[in-house]
Amino acid sequence: MRMYDIIKKKRDGGELSTAEIEFFINGLVRGDVPDYQASALCMAVFYRGMTERETADLTQAMAESGDTVNLSCFGDKSVDKHSTGGVGDKTTLIVAPLAASLGCVVAKMSGRGLGHTGGTVDKLESIPGYRTALSPEEFFRQVEESGIAVVGQTGNLAPADKKLYALRDVTATVDSLPLIASSIMSKKLAAGAHSIVLDVKCGSGAFMKTPEDARALAAEMVKIGANSGRRVSAVITDMDRPLGTHVGNALEVREAIEILHGRGDAHLREICLTLAAQMIALSRGVSHDEALALVTAALDGGKALAKFREWIARQGGDARVADDPSLLPQAAHCREVKAEQGGILTAVNAETVGTACVLLGAGRAAKDDAIDPAAGIVTAKTVGDEVCPGDLLATLYANDESRLDEAEKRYRAALTIGDTAPAAAPLVYGIVGPSDVR
Repeated sequence: MRMYDIIKKKRDGGELSTAEIEFFINGLVRGDVPDYQASALCMAVFYRGMTERETADLTQAMAESGDTVNLSCFGDKSVDKHSTGGVGDKTTLIVAPLAASLGCVVAKMSGRGLGHTGGTVDKLESIPGYRTALSPEEFFRQVEESGIAVVGQTGNLAPADKKLYALRDVTATVDSLPLIASSIMSKKLAAGAHSIVLDVKCGSGAFMKTPEDARALAAEMVKIGANSGRRVSAVITDMDRPLGTHVGNALEVREAIEILHGRGDAHLREICLTLAAQMIALSRGVSHDEALALVTAALDGGKALAKFREWIARQGGDARVADDPSLLPQAAHCREVKAEQGGILTAVNAETVGTACVLLGAGRAAKDDAIDPAAGIVTAKTVGDEVCPGDLLATLYANDESRLDEAEKRYRAALTIGDTAPAAAPLVYGIVGPSDVR
């Protein structure tokens, strides 16, 4: 085979064979396929698209291009949850122990934050002592004994995807549905779970800006799962505003603990219960309503909190944070942001709030940047709230006081105050399951 012929075939609208896709991915990983030819094929896919079978083959080839995790010993119990990224998204900290408390096996690899989106690994590392790197033996032993482990992604998980994404990022080919879907799903397939629940965000703080685009991506990924022998469903959730009231690593752990205690933000609780219910529904083969009753009882009855304590302790973390969040890192400086005009808070741009957190030190502009685990924002007002001059809008936290001025300007820019309350937007736009894409 020749890459020239594969590029030409796709450029002209042809359907690539399984062997041709494997030839491309294997050559990319070995270094036999130069960047310019890989970029050319991405552009051809951008314009010509891929069939359902091609997309599944591309995903499988990327998943098998590096390390894979075999969770077959856990049968139908293994289940993973993945979010497409957002601001204030601490759902893994809640749904992972919640699902595990009901007998699911949650053996999860998570990533770090970059840009305005947060990363689960960074949040967990704000817990004193928590280890995000375990040996394979430690990882499997913990999962077998407690049903849950969450670690950082291995350096060789789906390496073809890493190479391909770096090229797409600089060749204006990121916005291709089959390439987006295969990128996300290749890592999920490599991670080995039998069932996968996808939290597909849409809105100002998400990659997919509209519910329609989010549903199209969700359907594409659910199809990939079906073609790869996995149970996959996708929950389409709102990211037009930050999720919950706390944004920043230790602050988000604090808010997750509030939810596990049966308190906290009602919106965050609703989305977590929906995601956890889907995890139970897929792994047990029960209806969503039946699963929702189970996860609600486990959260309200303290089972999820008990599993959280066990999980954190097993991975070396200080489990006392579950009952005393003051043990988490705390910032030396804070600033209250107060309203300068009255009205109704009609919008909170999630992406702009995320960039304000980056300015405070809670996120990364580049992948090697250090982060301040204590930095972040706690909001006091949300969309639809009435605001009077002098009312507290949010509190900013940082260890570097010089960061507060610019972050305050950025946070204020995220807010829109008007005269009329906006129409209520749904938190969950819908669920896409295997039966919806057949």
